[in-house]
Amino acid sequence: QVQLVESGGGLVQAGGSLRLSCAASENIFSTYGMGWYRQAPGKQRELVASITRGGTKNYADSVKGRFTISRDSAKNTAYLQMNSLKPEDTAVYRCNSWAFWGQGTQVTVSS
Repeated sequence: QVQLVESGGGLVQAGGSLRLSCAASENIFSTYGMGWYRQAPGKQRELVASITRGGTKNYADSVKGRFTISRDSAKNTAYLQMNSLKPEDTAVYRCNSWAFWGQGTQVTVSS
């Protein structure tokens, strides 16, 4: 069973930055790609950013120019660099690769 573990969430003021990490127990990102999702209370889950196994990156319009997805295959780890954070970015962020999900990390942006 592959395990994904997120870290890096926290409380930050608007305009600040955070970097989320998603560590996989096996090298699956190069095989299946991966994505970062978020879900705020009362809202549907949203795909924030994704990276294909070939390295193609895609972003939700709401985060383009502010968030950057990357991965380090040698470390079986993916990252989400979040800059210029806004209160509306507040959510639980989870990483996903194929059928596997992390437990989530809370990001709270204060105004």
